[in-house]
Amino acid sequence: MCLFQNGNGFSIGAIEKNCKTKINCIVMFCFQCQETAKNTGCVSVGVCGKSEDLSSLFDDLIFDIIELAAANNYLRQKNAGDLAASRLITDGLFSTITNANFDQDAVCEKLYAVRKKLSELSEMANKADSDDCPSFNCSANVTRERVCILWEKDEDIRSLKQLIIYGVKGAAAYCEHARALGFEQESIYAQIEDALCKTREEVSVEELLGTVLQVGQTGVKAMALLDKANTSSFGYPEMTFVELSAGERPGILISGHDLSDLKELLEQSEGKGIDIYTHSEMLPAHYYPYFKKFSHFKGNYGNAWWKQQEEFAKFNGPILFTSNCIVPPKAESSYRKRIFTTGSCGLEGATHITKDPVSGKKDFSQIIAAAQKCNPPEQLEKGKLVGGFAHHQMSILTDRIVNAVKKGVIKRFVVMAGCDGRHTSRQYYSDFAQEIDKSCLILTAGCAKYRYNKLALTPNGEFPRVLDAGQCNDCYSLIVIADELRKALGLKTINDLPITFNIAWYEQKAVVVLLALLSLGVKNIHLGPTLPAFLSKNVLSVLKDKFNIGTITTAKQDAINFVR
Repeated sequence: MCLFQNGNGFSIGAIEKNCKTKINCIVMFCFQCQETAKNTGCVSVGVCGKSEDLSSLFDDLIFDIIELAAANNYLRQKNAGDLAASRLITDGLFSTITNANFDQDAVCEKLYAVRKKLSELSEMANKADSDDCPSFNCSANVTRERVCILWEKDEDIRSLKQLIIYGVKGAAAYCEHARALGFEQESIYAQIEDALCKTREEVSVEELLGTVLQVGQTGVKAMALLDKANTSSFGYPEMTFVELSAGERPGILISGHDLSDLKELLEQSEGKGIDIYTHSEMLPAHYYPYFKKFSHFKGNYGNAWWKQQEEFAKFNGPILFTSNCIVPPKAESSYRKRIFTTGSCGLEGATHITKDPVSGKKDFSQIIAAAQKCNPPEQLEKGKLVGGFAHHQMSILTDRIVNAVKKGVIKRFVVMAGCDGRHTSRQYYSDFAQEIDKSCLILTAGCAKYRYNKLALTPNGEFPRVLDAGQCNDCYSLIVIADELRKALGLKTINDLPITFNIAWYEQKAVVVLLALLSLGVKNIHLGPTLPAFLSKNVLSVLKDKFNIGTITTAKQDAINFVR
């Protein structure tokens, strides 16, 4: 009996490259992001803008990725793991993150590649163990309903399995960014795939809870790897003042998270009569020494991702998306034809820039030529932002910070990292930042910063009130900073610090950051503006009991309760 078999209506060998027809769920259901409809789940169309057909393809892609992970995990035990399969898995997972890919044809290509590799590995697995059938079969007894999220009827099991899947999506995204810079660890791939295997097995709540924390540990390793990739390539972030005003030359606006893409774009656009601006999560690129040598690296334009429909129209030049944070433009949008994508993200109708298969480089000449024909950006705002307080910069300031803590000048550190979003309830974070006393330093990373990094907050002596470490993955820096402060103050755990975690979440990168904190034993985290819809009451109760996870109330009340 073979290890990998065909199931009910699902044939590994029958690979259809044209997969635009709906092939799985009878109805759409998605609840992976904070803005999911009614904080319950999106049906028929996603709040993010994805269609039912695209959601259906994502369901298929995730299912087949899990099957590929099972095949590769089995072969890895026989020292025959496939690195190409691991890369397909992380790329595919990344593309399913909220706001990452809206190109149905591109998702079909990824699904085709995963199925082709799955067919290849299944043959290898069958040859490796043709006389014995272990307890799992890679596609046995699979019906199309099982591809959907809701096929798992036990709410708690479903909740934990989705928490695992969303966590590994976030870890996979960080792995992809690191790989773009030539850094990868097969041990992290193995942990991602092992966690995915748990979601296809009949296991207990207790075992799944253990896997959830293991995903958090994997997230720590993935963020550490990306930190190493970024700092090795571009130097350690340093305190920097970033220009917010627009220049007089045409420009390209680069959004997302991928610093490798920014490097190539800056190198290829130098001397071409255009400027390069960062948007949203790309803002922290200005903190790295390497990028400061480019005189045409002008500044940051705009705010968090969700304001792009208004701000992109005023930019006038082309926009390059390097990762998630895409809001599909309206049909009549003036900037729709100026959008370019690259990497794991995609948008139907946009020009997608790929790597040369031989050199591994990307050719940005098309977007550069488009920029040269455009008008300069309209002025959105003026002034400067200060940032660059990642772990290396903070290590230089440690003695001064510790001294300020001992003198009572700094009474508390408030970690307000995470994501921003459209909900009006997120005004809470602006209000909270204004409510807390100037003796509280705000440590931030991710696009959540845009709720308070431009507020006129009273400085804390020699320190800015908002210390921005960088992108969402730079939450790793916040962990390192907290641990260094713990050591300097002679405390046993991070929980003994005068520290408050008030985290804003939106998508799956924030999920893995949360799990990373939990895996390190961090307690008393406040999560908002709403708790994840995919957490069942019982799972949430366990997390509350074990880690004292809470949510938010009002800014005024929480400023009293959280920082007293």
